[in-house]
Amino acid sequence: MTSALLSLSALLTASALAAPSAGAAPHNDRPAGVPAGWERVAGADLTHITGASGRQQSPSAPGRQQPLSGSGGSASAPADESGPLAIKSMRNGRFTATEVNYAAPNTGALRARSTAVTGAWESFAFEWDEADQTFAIKSLANNRYVAVEKNFTGQAQNTLRARSTTAGGWERFEIYHNEDLNLYALRSTLNNLFVAMENSYTGSLQYTLRARSADVTGSWEQFDLYNIVG
Repeated sequence: MTSALLSLSALLTASALAAPSAGAAPHNDRPAGVPAGWERVAGADLTHITGASGRQQSPSAPGRQQPLSGSGGSASAPADESGPLAIKSMRNGRFTATEVNYAAPNTGALRARSTAVTGAWESFAFEWDEADQTFAIKSLANNRYVAVEKNFTGQAQNTLRARSTTAGGWERFEIYHNEDLNLYALRSTLNNLFVAMENSYTGSLQYTLRARSADVTGSWEQFDLYNIVG
């Protein structure tokens, strides 16, 4: 069976934001530091999109992606989480992978380094928590939740790393969507900073994702989300 990546951005304006599902979080409660034009996305929005039809297809490596739940990969995800997603950096046009083979302390670091979604390395589950209105991001490469390493020092400080077995304060994120750009931004609730892709880094942390920006200043903090089907 050939798999495909389906862009969520092309659909969000027409479906989730134009007619939000019941119970979705309001889109006008913009915290300090969130720029105009970026509206918060609730779990119901992503779930609504996973069940939509007529989505735009995007190239991917065939036969390796995790399918959505349900036959044919077209069924809606459970109410509290989306189907598997891929995270593409708009800075370098690459998909985020979990570096499960990295040695400690960087085991599980997230890096935008893949030209295609080849399997679980680039697959993530976005799990919605209705109580605090945030997402936990779980890597399907190692079934660990993504944490912000606030206590790391130097260039590694605030690195995103899939290393937690449960989702607490270090693992909570808000997702924002810009309707004009049709792009997304991720904001850590641990330090209230946006996730950026470190395009200028060299070595093993090149293209690493870090929660370090106070604002969405450009493509460093801009991502596209793709629904993975098979």
